[in-house]
Amino acid sequence: MIRVVKSDKSWIESSAVEQLKKVAELKGIISAVGLPDLHPGKTPVGASFVSKDIIYPHIIGNDIGCGMSLFCTSITKKKFKIPKVMKELEKLDFLNEIDASTFTNKIEKQFIDKLGTIGGGNHFAEFQELSEVFDEEAVKEIGVDKSKVLLLVHSGSRSYGEYILRKYIENYSCQNGLQENSKPFREYMEEHESAIQFAALNRELIAEKLITSINNKGFKKLLDSVHNSITQKESKGETYYIHRKGAAPSDIGYVVVAGSRGSKSYIVKPIGNIQDYAFSISHGAGRKWARLSCKDRLEKLYYKREVKLNELSYNLICKDKNLVYEEAPEAYKNINRVIEDMLNENMIKLVASLKPLITYKG
Repeated sequence: MIRVVKSDKSWIESSAVEQLKKVAELKGIISAVGLPDLHPGKTPVGASFVSKDIIYPHIIGNDIGCGMSLFCTSITKKKFKIPKVMKELEKLDFLNEIDASTFTNKIEKQFIDKLGTIGGGNHFAEFQELSEVFDEEAVKEIGVDKSKVLLLVHSGSRSYGEYILRKYIENYSCQNGLQENSKPFREYMEEHESAIQFAALNRELIAEKLITSINNKGFKKLLDSVHNSITQKESKGETYYIHRKGAAPSDIGYVVVAGSRGSKSYIVKPIGNIQDYAFSISHGAGRKWARLSCKDRLEKLYYKREVKLNELSYNLICKDKNLVYEEAPEAYKNINRVIEDMLNENMIKLVASLKPLITYKG
């Protein structure tokens, strides 16, 4: 079964749909779903695949465990002064000063120094505030304090995930599949789980670093979801494997669907027949433009002076000026359209919207 979730008003590149169909042809793939944020990558991003008896690590790619964590800080909105906070954040040296060696002894030593770092691409940390509440009871259940500043962190396993994928491509040709219960299958799934834990810890350390840097120590993790992973699913006595590439799980409860910087993010509750959508929903807005084309498209809009002095229409801290172009809001689809498509499909229920205050990119 192949399904693409979109409306007449949505735009999805034909190349992304073709990639989806190509992956769906792999042995053992029984379901392929393209979500409203579907776009092309090495494998289609914004997609979920269900397989039986076999897994394909290359589908989820190198950033195993990439996901989003939402934290509630102890900072009240009234005391969060944006100009002051930005000055403190600008002093940070890419977050790589933190010593994480005491947190784990399971990770290969060469990757320890990557813990607590955001990475490039579309990864970010963003201070936010609750904007609009659609479900009061759900907000209370999650534990959101309306008076406090929130922090959303999007990052993954960094070079550790790349190391794992490369090893299984070179040693086992995992792009051709790893048969269930084979030795390579068992070993990959064990390392995959280590990368999941690495990525979750990474997001926590990023939050700790950022919050500590602005002279505050209190924070609590409210939500965490992984959108690059292979997970096992039991149904009617059968075992299936869900491959998510840029797709948030719809079977763990509340999830944050991120906007692009300068636009709102949303807390949602997956509903309906989630099996029809490979147990997944969109994880964010999804790219509209390829990264390499962004600078040419935007240079006339983003004057050099604006980029140099960071005088943009939103509060951005980014030391890599190329990312200012590559991750511009214009390079992404409209998050409201993505949300609307899922609402029309009865895939989600809105809980709340989150307004960005400061976006930090490492």
